[in-house]
Amino acid sequence: MRIAGAAKLVVVIAIFLLTFYVISQVFEIKMDANLGHIFATKPPRYKCGISKACPEKHFAFKMSSGAANVVGPKICVEDNVLMSGVKNNVGRGINVALVNGKTGELLDTKFFDMWAGDVAPLIEFLKTIQDGTIVLMATYDDGATKLNEEARKLIAELGSTSITNLGFRDNWVFCGGKGIKTKSPFEQHIKNNKDTNKYEGWPEVVEMEGCIPQKQD
Repeated sequence: MRIAGAAKLVVVIAIFLLTFYVISQVFEIKMDANLGHIFATKPPRYKCGISKACPEKHFAFKMSSGAANVVGPKICVEDNVLMSGVKNNVGRGINVALVNGKTGELLDTKFFDMWAGDVAPLIEFLKTIQDGTIVLMATYDDGATKLNEEARKLIAELGSTSITNLGFRDNWVFCGGKGIKTKSPFEQHIKNNKDTNKYEGWPEVVEMEGCIPQKQD
């Protein structure tokens, strides 16, 4: 009887220890998960959602062309969305945002219909841009059909290289400036090509981000 009682006691103790072990393991796993959730660090977010922080005396920007004739372009500078479909200030053609090169403040936004509109208002607008102004441009649907040599020349003087080759329904984004002495490094251009287009009749969206040097006195 004593042997049987001792055996039962050993079994009870074994079961107790096993249960305690299982519970402790589950508790430890939950604690690790909770502590991991508490102490987990979120990746840093930079202005306009760009991939890295800009150095001092630079303005962060991110922009994208329109998607076919459905989704409008978007232009963001220093974490401020200047133009977008949500803001309802974009349209077919070439979308333009002007930014003060010293302060980063928005000066003006406009869009010019280069399919059914007239190029003359675009030309007059380009001629009024003051030296030191940052100029951001993005196409939506078609930004080239009504462009003429004069308009292309004025945009090229802002630092664009691709404007001379911009064609029907090409996607294009550009950031330059009035009075720039060299060609801008901020430009992306995708040709409309039926063999490579992502959308029927239009190429894929083109995006660009970067850091614009602040104008110094």
